[in-house]
Amino acid sequence: MRRQSQSIHLAFAVAMMCGLATQAAADPTYTTFDPPGSVYTTARNINHGWIAGYYQTTQGNYGGFVRAPDGTITPFTVPGADNTFGAAVDKDGTVTGFAGGGGIDHGFVRALDGTVTTFDPPGSASTAALSINNGIVTGFFDDANYVAHGFIRNRNGKLTTFDPAGSTYTNPTYVNQHGQVAGLYQTSDGLTHAFLRAPDGTMTTFDAPGSIWTAPVCINKHGEITGLWYDADSNIHGFLRTPDGVLTSFDAAARSNGTQGQSINNRGRIAGLYFDKNNIQHGYTRSPKGHIRRFDPPGSIYTTAESIDSGEDNGVIVGEYADANFMFHGFLRTP
Repeated sequence: MRRQSQSIHLAFAVAMMCGLATQAAADPTYTTFDPPGSVYTTARNINHGWIAGYYQTTQGNYGGFVRAPDGTITPFTVPGADNTFGAAVDKDGTVTGFAGGGGIDHGFVRALDGTVTTFDPPGSASTAALSINNGIVTGFFDDANYVAHGFIRNRNGKLTTFDPAGSTYTNPTYVNQHGQVAGLYQTSDGLTHAFLRAPDGTMTTFDAPGSIWTAPVCINKHGEITGLWYDADSNIHGFLRTPDGVLTSFDAAARSNGTQGQSINNRGRIAGLYFDKNNIQHGYTRSPKGHIRRFDPPGSIYTTAESIDSGEDNGVIVGEYADANFMFHGFLRTP
């Protein structure tokens, strides 16, 4: 895959402090799904029951899909593109992502009726749209020198580009319903930091204490942010940052080889992934009180929890898992 298809997981690619007690709860139910013809399904985002993602065909190409709350799956491709990646979905089933070929991608917005609008910020050599909320889209683009910059696209299609001060690489990862954008940026010293961009363009930067690499992945409507950070020994931890700037680090297991906060709903529940001592990946959910419950769909040998529904606040999680034949499928986890 090209740079954008790799960078869609840049802030999610690896996934923590002390083990936390598993929260007592009823067993969840799991629903497995795949677009027709898929040999590798990635379920990236859920919003009010709508799910968006992408899948690989037997020919090796990628197509996007949207799954309705009733379970109906609609595969789609952007006209003229060799590969299409669905990255995120809005509460009305509108999907954003990126599509293209030959190393050049374009952002797109696909309405529920199938109408596709492609776009690129001024000066873009390649564009990756990564998140949508209330019609607002964010992501990044490479300029002619392959330096990445952030952008935000409003409901009317107006594009604004931005970078935190001193950035040599900007990667917005998520926009909430108010237009707050969270993401990461790099500086000339090789360190990676976090940023929060307000709707008026005001930028706040921050790092986890002792971090050499801090990456926000998701922000909810209250401004709570989750993500991951590296300490000086390259150990990876999850974090929660509250709107007042208080940052709490956490780990999904006492002997974890890395934890990542992937998604946070409006009640403050986090979903994410962690690696056990054998570097096998599993999912987890963290309650607002800090209780962690680890999980894998039945038959999974490798689990990625991608997104917790921010629209319904019901704790429903989507992601993908590998079966014993290392075929990847989408899953829906209902508490």
